[in-house]
Amino acid sequence: MDVVSSYAWIAWLVLILVFVIIEMLSLDFVFLMLAIGSLGGLVSGLFGLPWWAQLLVAAVLSILLLFLLRPPLLHALRRGGDPARSNVDALLGQEGRVVQSFGHDGRGLVKLANGEVWTSRLAAGGASPGPALEPGTTVLVTSIEGATAVVVPAGNTSA
Repeated sequence: MDVVSSYAWIAWLVLILVFVIIEMLSLDFVFLMLAIGSLGGLVSGLFGLPWWAQLLVAAVLSILLLFLLRPPLLHALRRGGDPARSNVDALLGQEGRVVQSFGHDGRGLVKLANGEVWTSRLAAGGASPGPALEPGTTVLVTSIEGATAVVVPAGNTSA
């Protein structure tokens, strides 16, 4: 038995520890599969396999786990997720009322149904195509561009 094989168990333990720590930070099951593969390498080393065979066992086991066990685990983890939209997605399609009239440049202030006041512009890309949007006019949010809500009058959702 050569020196590399006799002390390979230490390298496997270090690898397992490093992979588990990284997995705790990433929570994506990739490094967990690598840690389990390394555990296979450690066990094969305890049965007296040479270092290259230990490496082969660890690699094959890791690849099999990545492609066969990880996808169902991720699916099971995400199954109970919250279906509610959040952040910008929750604002799309939301109704609001004009607080400050839209000027000739097509910009104004809108208070959304959730109570937030946003700087906004008309979705047409510039000046108001029809009558000016006065305070109290109902609008719909079509998109968010940075800190600006892009809106259309509630009766005109084609843009």
